[in-house]
Amino acid sequence: MKIEYFPSSLLWLSKGNILKYIFFSTAILFFFVDSRAIGQYKLKDAFPNLAPFSSPVAFLSSGDGTNRVFVPQLRGIIYVFNNSDTVSTRKTFINISSKVSQTGSEEGLLGMTFHPDYRNNHYFYVHYVFDSIGSPSSRWVRISRFTASDTNADTAFINSELKLFTIPLPDRGHNGGQVAFGPDNYLYISLGDGYAGGDVSQDNTQLLGKILRINVDSSGGGKNYSIPVSNPFYGNTNGLREEIYAYGFRNPFRFNFDFITNKMWLSDVGQYRYEEINIVEKGKNYGWNKMEGMHCYPDTTVCDTAGRGFVRPVWEYIHSNVFQPYAALGGYVYRGSLHPELYGKYIYGDYAQGTIWTLEYDGINPAVNTELVDTNFYFSSFGVDMNNEIYVCKISTLNGRIYRLYNTD
Repeated sequence: MKIEYFPSSLLWLSKGNILKYIFFSTAILFFFVDSRAIGQYKLKDAFPNLAPFSSPVAFLSSGDGTNRVFVPQLRGIIYVFNNSDTVSTRKTFINISSKVSQTGSEEGLLGMTFHPDYRNNHYFYVHYVFDSIGSPSSRWVRISRFTASDTNADTAFINSELKLFTIPLPDRGHNGGQVAFGPDNYLYISLGDGYAGGDVSQDNTQLLGKILRINVDSSGGGKNYSIPVSNPFYGNTNGLREEIYAYGFRNPFRFNFDFITNKMWLSDVGQYRYEEINIVEKGKNYGWNKMEGMHCYPDTTVCDTAGRGFVRPVWEYIHSNVFQPYAALGGYVYRGSLHPELYGKYIYGDYAQGTIWTLEYDGINPAVNTELVDTNFYFSSFGVDMNNEIYVCKISTLNGRIYRLYNTD
């Protein structure tokens, strides 16, 4: 029985325990909207000649003008190879397996991003969970910078680690996992509530359950980064963490930026009933643990957010079967050229259900959700190459693959 990684809770799942091909037709955005299926899209193995990956968690380009792509694995190895459908070899870019946790379904290397000036400074950043051995043992989230070689572009140095954050975790789940640079060149970091019930998500003296924003190009206050003066709690005297950009999240496993509109799209994994998609803005409160989707938590009535300071998601979908796991997985607003009919649509999915959708939302009219592909596997992340084409990471310890979206017409 093959065991897979699940970013929604501490569940360990076997593929045989999940009934596939659930058609989601219920979603609420102030009123009922049907999901519509598109039949012409499929996924195909983008690199069929490469050996399988072990639990790939991301797919990304370095943005340095080369055609290389990078695939981090959950247990700490990051591979690099040429973005070609005929490529048959890959190199180990860096192996930080000695630093990251090797146990648990949501522990290990969770995210990676490259500095906007990577071409010159060779900096990249990772989000990982590690165990502290002691009595008692404990778990931590760490955000660190590493440096690649300036003479061998396919190699990075494990002893180059510069630690930015080391944050204690109350439990084994809800660790977030994304790091990404925004249009402002600041580093954004997602942190879940640490499986602590969500109270911490509303406590801005703590970092868990938040999106953080920092300036990694300067330092101050004894830290290896500085706080942007435009952060909502910059300079406060109430003990609120100045790194916080937005708050009220449960497990924001994936977010990304649309660099055309400068909007930040984020998926937040729900509790019992609702998964949600948010557009994140500075200083806003996204409701957890007082809201799940658009609904009061732990009730299921639609919340009256007026006067409560909560921001509703732009989209939610309900758990149509309470006995099955769900986990919203954020993707990208499509800005590639191979599929012009998808241009400007947000592509996202559900890790546990294996379904991929597009979401059209202009900020004025109700969102329109459309089923794009129903896969027969779990996936851990979306990614884009240097041309902004969409890829999907199949999560498997023995047969992880990278798939590319294509149109069968």
